[in-house]
Amino acid sequence: MRHLSVAGRITMIIVIALVAVWLFAIANYYRSHNLEGQNVRPAPRQIAAIAELIEQTPDERRLLVVDALRSNILDVRLENDADRTYSTGEPAEIDERLMRSYAPDLDGRAFTVASVPIPGNRPRIALLSARVRTFLEFRIALKTGGTLIVDNKSPVAISPLGLPVGLGAGIFGTLVALVALITMYRETRPLTQLARAVDRIDLAGVPISLPRVRSGAGEIHALIAAFDRLQTRLSQLLRSRMAMLGGISHDVRTFATRLRLRVDLIPEGAERDRAISDISDMIRLLDDALLASRAGAGELAEELLEFDELVRAEVEDRRAAGAMIDVHIDENAVAATVLGDRLALRRVVSNLADNALKYGGSAHLSLRAKQEKLVLTVDDEGAGIPPELRDVLLEPFVRIETSRSRNTGGAGLGLAIVRNLIEAHEGTVTIGDAPKGGARITVELPLFVAA
Repeated sequence: MRHLSVAGRITMIIVIALVAVWLFAIANYYRSHNLEGQNVRPAPRQIAAIAELIEQTPDERRLLVVDALRSNILDVRLENDADRTYSTGEPAEIDERLMRSYAPDLDGRAFTVASVPIPGNRPRIALLSARVRTFLEFRIALKTGGTLIVDNKSPVAISPLGLPVGLGAGIFGTLVALVALITMYRETRPLTQLARAVDRIDLAGVPISLPRVRSGAGEIHALIAAFDRLQTRLSQLLRSRMAMLGGISHDVRTFATRLRLRVDLIPEGAERDRAISDISDMIRLLDDALLASRAGAGELAEELLEFDELVRAEVEDRRAAGAMIDVHIDENAVAATVLGDRLALRRVVSNLADNALKYGGSAHLSLRAKQEKLVLTVDDEGAGIPPELRDVLLEPFVRIETSRSRNTGGAGLGLAIVRNLIEAHEGTVTIGDAPKGGARITVELPLFVAA
């Protein structure tokens, strides 16, 4: 109940109140309409009409009339012996009050009205079961001779409270359902809390506190404990992997730098240039891996950056080298600040610009602010990216060109690094179509807003 909203609480109160009013109204209806009396007692005029009809019917046709009058409520029969015992063989109780109410309509005929119990085991559950069931037996002496017997049985079982047995069962079932609903809510509430807690798990951060359940099923306790152990193991595994990757990248980069210095001693020529290019690619790949490991381990630095200046700097560097690149920055994005790692964000812009130049021949950058977000778009004029490959290209080591030759493309880490770094800054990366037919990469970063 504590986690329900105000609207949910009000709705639950209204539903419970309506159910209670509904049950009370039905019970009051049956009580006020005397259900048992209506089903057991036929109208005095009806009994008199039956007796008069039998008297006026010739003897040879009376059995036909008796068969026509029988129903699941009325059992009509004729007897010649007026002293015959009651049909059930049970002791009957003459009801003097009912006899006085029927006497005027029976026009002086001798008659008795008795309550005759129906044989059977007496129920023991007072509210939900029927009381000892009885039926009324009318024994009327006909003016033409013989005895008319009319048995009137109630088709509805009545409880000692005067209510139908089905209503009592319905009330009991409603109470059981309500208790079951409350119990189910209490048992499943820890699972809801666990789901919310799991969504907040950050393997690179401090382990979060999972819900503590004092009571409940053992399976719930076991599940929460298992998730707690899983969180700890995954966090340790991630930190160990990132630490190992960072150490390997750092050491290999050191050896690559030494190798680069030795390559400078090689006489100038095509082989020397290719060796330098390979070593530069290897160092850049290691730098990307190291930067990605820092992002995955939550070790990126945070500072306030004017993102437009960073974008301009990357564009000017490439423009000075003769690249076909340009940038448009909206007025609302000038001096807009983001909170993030300078090196990581520069690598994002660098990778996107280089990809556009390498695969699309040109790069057109645009920066604008929209709804507390900074939106960077990078368009090229290449062949574009097929829709079915757009999500896949954001994964590591995936390229459109599948030969894996370094002459036709990189290692397939550029966009994966971009996605990891942007998501570490709580941003998003999407791939679409550029207006001129090439690919468009859109990056959204949250603007820094002072509290």
